[in-house]
Formats: sequence, structure tokens, C-alpha cells
Amino acid sequence: MMTDPIADMLTRMRNALAARHERVHIPASRMKQEIARVLQEEGYIHDFRVDNAEHPQGLLGITLKYDATNTSVIRGLRKISTPGKRHYVSCQEMPKVLEGAGIAIISTSRGILTDQQCMAENVGGEVLCFVW
Repeated sequence: MMTDPIADMLTRMRNALAARHERVHIPASRMKQEIARVLQEEGYIHDFRVDNAEHPQGLLGITLKYDATNTSVIRGLRKISTPGKRHYVSCQEMPKVLEGAGIAIISTSRGILTDQQCMAENVGGEVLCFVW
């Protein structure tokens, strides 16, 4: 039984990046799709797609992104909120990831947003993870 599906997603991505895989498949959910959407908008992954044919829940296929020297665009992924300890921030307390070189993915009342989008829209929420 999986208690933290977001941590599982990040771990699968981390493992696939370490093994230099082109794609990674993860059990799908709306939250994971929104995190993948944010990663695509920020340029950390090429593409993502949900395939419902292979698995009843659906599989989220993420195409990972590498640069010209075959190093990953994603240097690190870190889960912040856990099921046992949620981490909430207001707009004024928004964390900076590597002094702005990375992004924080925040679950807000307006959906899944980055730290910059939260500051622009003046909303806070639960800090899901850091990506750099």
C-alpha cells in the first residue's frame, strides 16, 4: 500500500533520470497530471500523456528532458510536505529554491502553481516539492 503517491512519483522520476531513461510510467491521478503540467510549462520535461488502456487507473507517461551533453535538465527533486507533516506557507513566506534557480510546486485553492505564480496571484498553500 502506497501512503504518499507524490513521493512515489518523484522517486520514480529520480530513478529514471539516474538510469538515463527516456520515459517513466507512473500510476495516474489528477494531482500528478497537474504536477507534470507545471514541470512541462517550466521546461523540466518534454511531454506527458495519460494512457488508460494498459491500466484501469491509467498510467501517466512522462518524457524526460536531457540537454546536448546528455545530462538531465532536472538536477534534483525534493518532497516537502508528507502525509504526517504538511507544510503550508502564505504568500509572504513563499520559499526560494536555490535563490530562484529552481521552483517550488504549491497546491493552492487555485490549483497547482509555482512559487512565482503564487506570488503574482497573492495566494499561499501547501508546498508539495522543490525542483531544480
